Amino acid sequence: MLGGGNATLGGSHNQLQTYKAQIPSLFRTNAVLVTSDGIAARVESLTADQERFMPWRTTDGKAVAEKGQPELSVLVEGVFDRQRFLELLRDFTVFGETGRGIAKIIAGYHQFHAVKRAVASTLRALSFKEAPASSGNRGGGFAEDPADFGLPGVTGYPRGDKRIGVIWHTQGSGKSLLMAFYAGQLVRHPDLENPTIIVITDRNDLDDQLFGTFAMCRDLIRQTPAQAESCDDLKAVLNRAAGGVIFTTIQKFTPAAGEQTYPLLSARRNIVVIADEAHRSQYGFKARIEQKTGAMAYGFSKYLRDGLPNASFIGFTGTPIEKDDVNTPAVFGEYIDVYDIGRAVEDGATVPIYYESRLARIELPDEEKPKIDAEIEELTEDEATTEQERIKRK
Repeated sequence: MLGGGNATLGGSHNQLQTYKAQIPSLFRTNAVLVTSDGIAARVESLTADQERFMPWRTTDGKAVAEKGQPELSVLVEGVFDRQRFLELLRDFTVFGETGRGIAKIIAGYHQFHAVKRAVASTLRALSFKEAPASSGNRGGGFAEDPADFGLPGVTGYPRGDKRIGVIWHTQGSGKSLLMAFYAGQLVRHPDLENPTIIVITDRNDLDDQLFGTFAMCRDLIRQTPAQAESCDDLKAVLNRAAGGVIFTTIQKFTPAAGEQTYPLLSARRNIVVIADEAHRSQYGFKARIEQKTGAMAYGFSKYLRDGLPNASFIGFTGTPIEKDDVNTPAVFGEYIDVYDIGRAVEDGATVPIYYESRLARIELPDEEKPKIDAEIEELTEDEATTEQERIKRK
């Protein structure tokens, strides 16, 4: 909806609401709604509130328009190119039940192009042929190129190395839906031969949350996802020849009591593991000695790869870590796509974060301090002595 000379985005949105109320038949075949004042422009679905309308800041995914530039022409070319528009309708639109009825949800530009890049990297990591490039795209669609942020990417990785890469999208930018859009692309890709998709989290509440999102998108992923409730249940649901979208926590990849190895679950190659919050709990490839038992043990990620030796892995995170002993890109591969907090705030996808330096003073009775030290020692008994002392001093 484009208003007159005194138009505003809010006024354009209100006019659309008037049309929806007075001429509902006009929207029976509606695909997307666009509001604009002639310079600024926003796009969203028929059911979206005004705050959900977002800019579309790229035409072909190669470059993102700077904030403050005229937005309408970029949105029209970026959304309504015939191929991209049909892809947006088919692969990036879902419907979900809310407290106010059915909601129609469409992907933002950062989700749209990130998925296309991730699919191309998946085909490389699984050693299948590359995804066909869309019109004007390099390698199947680029949104925020990691090189623009001074970060290495996955484009030079060898085929078949099973490291798909890391998608770094800031918190609150829609990573759950991004994963669902990505899974929807994988399950219908003919070269992947009906893949199995395993979604890994490290907390039960995250597992439930993501499972709910994928269940809402079951038409998009063409199946109802399954949630493994126990280690035995996980083994049962993975005992399949192909297909399936399976949710589990990484803690289920733990050897049975008295065992030091994790059993093989599947040797198939067309298994894709999606790790949410990939900066956490995804390490532990080196052996360590358990202080209580003296037995050799590894981290969850080692056991995960023992159970699925030919699977390929992709990490989603808003806060990747790059340290010597804990390195997210070293585990999953370098960056596929980056949507940082600055871009998200500019787009209105999330709110700014402000930091205020404060010193919280805590006064403890002297007689309680020895009790705290004893409890710290009990909780950190598996840590090195120097680490214990460092924690006590905090």
